[in-house]
Amino acid sequence: MRCMYCGNTESKVVDSRSTEDGTAIRRRRECLNCKKRFTTYEKIESVPIIVVKKDKSRQSFDREKLERGILNACASRPVPLQTIDSMIDEIESNLHNSLQREISSGKIGEMVMDRLRSIDEVAYVRFASVYKQFKDIETFQEELAKLTRDKA
Repeated sequence: MRCMYCGNTESKVVDSRSTEDGTAIRRRRECLNCKKRFTTYEKIESVPIIVVKKDKSRQSFDREKLERGILNACASRPVPLQTIDSMIDEIESNLHNSLQREISSGKIGEMVMDRLRSIDEVAYVRFASVYKQFKDIETFQEELAKLTRDKA
């Protein structure tokens, strides 16, 4: 690591700790040449996840877009934001741990629906109606019947 004061490449780590959110390691270093201290951060470089849409187009995974969809489904429902954040964290973690560079939007939608089903049934039906693009009332009723069967 190059010293920001003198440019020397030799330094020693004086202190090392995790950041508050746990996504990086903060290191206090001391230059072996000028003895000044500086801070560096070490962060895991993640491989971007590409989402393959229904029309076969591809785009980068967007956590905020996923969050907006879930928040819309949970609007006016008694679902705590912490529960939604945990759900999104779990889905994102599963995507990264799958080691797949590309994942279909359908797979992500299924992951969301699986979790929403156990959290709030109304939010589940709202999300499913958009995700599955219900065309008529019969499709909607079929989904409700399936939800009722699963619950029994």
